Amino acid sequence: MQQNHISTQFDAQLEQVRSKVLYMGGTVEDQLSMAVKALQGDEMYLIEQVLDMEHRVNALEIEIDELCTNIIARRTPTAVDLRVLTMVVKTITDLERIGDEAKKIALMAREFLRTGRANIPRYSEIWRMYAIVIEMLRQALDGFARLDAEAAPAIARRDDEVDDAFRAVLRELLTYMIEDPRTISETLDFVFIAKALERVGDHAKNISEYVVYMIKGKDVRHLSAEEIEQAVRS
Repeated sequence: MQQNHISTQFDAQLEQVRSKVLYMGGTVEDQLSMAVKALQGDEMYLIEQVLDMEHRVNALEIEIDELCTNIIARRTPTAVDLRVLTMVVKTITDLERIGDEAKKIALMAREFLRTGRANIPRYSEIWRMYAIVIEMLRQALDGFARLDAEAAPAIARRDDEVDDAFRAVLRELLTYMIEDPRTISETLDFVFIAKALERVGDHAKNISEYVVYMIKGKDVRHLSAEEIEQAVRS
């Protein structure tokens, strides 16, 4: 009976960790959406919200990290559960870094407002990059929520697509700078934004790979999408 009680407590603690990770993921997703939306208008309140959420995300990372450490210290989890907890710690690190990238974009949006560059309709590749990486993040978090690695190969392929889009942005912006050197400062700002989005894609891919390791016990970092798919299917 006592063993069942302990097991029930342990399951409840794992569920608490899982819920907090998903809450953190949703917060980071909102951060990124608000930051990119702020680039398209003059809504200072969005920028302020992104910056405020940064503190919440950082606090969640510390809180979840401490929960995992306490579980490991007090519960002596099995190899499988220890693997899950280790991957949770890695996941929240990547989520916190996505929040950092969102903050960078929000700060750039604030600079645009300060210098009178509020509306930026061009550079379509940047908006395409955002659409891809936000979907990657949602799929990775959904896989974490359901402990389902099926989306990992598709996320890896989309990461390749993001890398291609980033290179396209660089080519597009280089053309602007060559044609009109007066655009160099503004253009470099957009390179900065594109790089931030490219890094978000990398972090979303990392999270999907952690899910594979949780479920399959297979480390698929640095593997191709085809190799990840084989690991998921086997």
